Amino acid sequence: MREIIFDTETTGFDPASGDRMVEIGCIELINRVPSGRTFHAYYNPQRDMPSAAEAVHGLSITFLKDKPLFEHGAQELLDFLEDSMLVAHNARFDFGFLNHELKRCSRAEISLDRMIDTVAMARTLHPGAKHSLDALCTRYGIDRSHRVKHGALLDAELLAQLYIELRGGRQIGLSLAQEEADKAYRVEPAQDAAVRPVRPARVFMASAEELERHAVFVATLDKPLWLDGSHPG
Repeated sequence: MREIIFDTETTGFDPASGDRMVEIGCIELINRVPSGRTFHAYYNPQRDMPSAAEAVHGLSITFLKDKPLFEHGAQELLDFLEDSMLVAHNARFDFGFLNHELKRCSRAEISLDRMIDTVAMARTLHPGAKHSLDALCTRYGIDRSHRVKHGALLDAELLAQLYIELRGGRQIGLSLAQEEADKAYRVEPAQDAAVRPVRPARVFMASAEELERHAVFVATLDKPLWLDGSHPG
């Protein structure tokens, strides 16, 4: 099973009002395990960068102005995504910008049937709790100390760890860890250890005197259960 965890950075909140996607980062999971394959790209938005947005992700127009337009890198991105399910945090936001960019360059939009939203998953698992990426990383013990500003690939890497946890990955990890621990503590015989002779099993039988003493003791018992016909077997 192939899934893609992805995150985007943008100039704002609303593509319909002219905001553009400026960065995308993707992580490939195979059977809920990172394969090591990633996709990362910056795009020239052909517009200014609001100071509020730059404060979040640190991407300036000076940095982005020599980056390719989305339309020139769209096919490379689509080749990486293939037809896999796409996982994002607050996924409608990221899908909205991705599909807006695809529509701008006359590409087919990605169906929302391929969308998996980790915010929706977290709300089901932890109703009433905080569901930001930072809050959920803290809840699941995911190290985010290196996350000074938002970055699409970095956030996708954190989200991949979170998604695996939301799917029950920690239990799987614990069982694997226990197997490794069992291997580590398993004592194997030394190659040069002496071979001990196999001894026949010892047979223990009561002596005639012991059997007689047992019979005398049983005779003193008052209505033993094994002599009660109403008691099973």
